[in-house]
Amino acid sequence: MTATFELYRDKTGEYRFRLKAGNGQIIATGQGYASRSGALQGIESVKKNAASADVVEITVATVASRPGAGSSPDPGEDDAPQ
Repeated sequence: MTATFELYRDKTGEYRFRLKAGNGQIIATGQGYASRSGALQGIESVKKNAASADVVEITVATVASRPGAGSSPDPGEDDAPQ
C-alpha cells in the first residue's frame, strides 16, 4: 500500500493534513490552515520539497540552544480525527 495524505478539519475548524505510511502510521502532520485550498497547497509543497530536503541530525545540545526549546508540540496535533 502507498502513502496517503489525509485532509480533515480539526476541532477549531482549521483544515489540516497528515501523511500516513503504507502501514497506516502517521509520519507527518501539517499546520492548521484557514481554507481547504491552503491545506491543499501545503500538501503540494510537501510533495515538491520533500525529495530534495536536507537531513539534519538534532542533538540534545542543538535542541537546547534553539529558540523556543522545551515548548509544547504544535496545537491541534492531538485533536485530529483518527
